[in-house]
Amino acid sequence: MRKKIAFNRLKYALAVGSFTMLMACGSGGNQDRTWAVYKGDEKSTSHSPLDQIDTSNVSALKLAWTFSVNDLPSDANPANSQSNPIIIDGIMYTTSAKRCLYAIDAATGKEIWKYDPFNGGGGGGAGRGVTYWEDGNDKRILFSADNFLIAVDAKTGKAIDTFGEKGKVNLNVGLRDDPNKITVTMTSPGIIYKDLIIVGSRLPDLYGTPPGHVRAYNCRTGKMEWIFHTIPQPGEPGYETWPKEAYKYAGGVNSWAGMSLDSKRGIVYMALGSPTYDFYGADRIGKNLYGNCVLALDAATGKYVWHYQTVHHDIWDYDLSAPPNLVSVKKDGKSRDAVAQVTF
Repeated sequence: MRKKIAFNRLKYALAVGSFTMLMACGSGGNQDRTWAVYKGDEKSTSHSPLDQIDTSNVSALKLAWTFSVNDLPSDANPANSQSNPIIIDGIMYTTSAKRCLYAIDAATGKEIWKYDPFNGGGGGGAGRGVTYWEDGNDKRILFSADNFLIAVDAKTGKAIDTFGEKGKVNLNVGLRDDPNKITVTMTSPGIIYKDLIIVGSRLPDLYGTPPGHVRAYNCRTGKMEWIFHTIPQPGEPGYETWPKEAYKYAGGVNSWAGMSLDSKRGIVYMALGSPTYDFYGADRIGKNLYGNCVLALDAATGKYVWHYQTVHHDIWDYDLSAPPNLVSVKKDGKSRDAVAQVTF
């Protein structure tokens, strides 16, 4: 099955499947002139300050190159890539509909390397992008495929064997339920804070679904460094908003839409979905924190900072479906930092 990634001139305009984004990429190390993070920056603004492409010249864009992806079996069901590619030092990193990872020369569209997490088999599922971490010459792409968080050498395309087990961390492990009986995947990529990658999860909206606890893993080793229970356990704030034993059976309350980060304050912000089952709540009477919440955590420790719940006891599947945006609002001549959340 063939998918195409097209790159247009003035300087770069990117089209992936039915998703189109105009983007100009400058040279050098100025992070304001790159797209090195999913959704543009750690604040999830999806904004570039560059002005080389505007309404006066957008009609003059011409095709510069096309990169064709052909990694799905011919008998596979139709699929699409939702990946928002990133560009680091002139190299574009993105995933296909199969969840293969590609490194592509952003100037020419030539493939530099490909990493197939399935070794030729299986694959698939919505994936919205990848994450980049570096320390000196150690440069890594972290992304998910099936129930694994994977670390790949950004220069060679080889799995980092010292990360987890031969480059992979099983996301099924470390939650409440038997890891052999659940499937935990990721829709949106994690976000980097120092040497941590903080991740959410994509879960079925069904009975028997595990809890959507948020976790942070060490980017070097793959070790889980902290976990925040989005369905609170005894003694934790919010436990009283659920039935007494709900933490043993309730699922969902997961961060599938993505996260934002204030690295100066050391706070990570996330949008959470509803508890399961989506359309029935008699077995989870109460406000059900932290379902349908904008949640702020200490990025280094995972400790609770604050929350804002948009729907108490949701039975309409009103997930918060986009990451919070970190903005500055001017009022009475003063600028005030704020968190803006898109909802239904």
